[in-house]
Amino acid sequence: MGRIEYFYDPQAPKPNSLVVACNLLVTDDSGAILLQRRRDTGQWALPGGAMEFGETAAQCAVRECNEETGITAEITGFLGVYSNPNHIVAYTDGEIRQQYENTYIGLPVTGEPTINDEADGVAFVNPEELDHYDIHPSMRQQIGDYLSGNYPYLG
Repeated sequence: MGRIEYFYDPQAPKPNSLVVACNLLVTDDSGAILLQRRRDTGQWALPGGAMEFGETAAQCAVRECNEETGITAEITGFLGVYSNPNHIVAYTDGEIRQQYENTYIGLPVTGEPTINDEADGVAFVNPEELDHYDIHPSMRQQIGDYLSGNYPYLG
């Protein structure tokens, strides 16, 4: 399913759904950040996705990380709640989503970066190399908050 992201765009369509999503910012021993390149947008992002019934936000973040990157991680902290109503995601099936994201911080436990149905690239990226990656502004904010120590962010 394809998607178009709108960010502070006055031409963005009006949302018709509100979705809770959870992300996991995973760093390795060197401080490199785990990113996945989304097949639907081609942009690099933190692993994350929509919560499912019967799971906690933290369980969702861990599950999504494993599904999207092949890495099983443990949560070590909380980065923040990101709830920007100016970030709209329109899907080809007609859903127009406003979501808010609970973003956790974690460390890898097992697994190797692995591509899959959702991600055609998975890598640990050193912070000084981030500018060479196409990363959506909403993800850049979260990564920037982590790197600057500005958390928990409750916006």
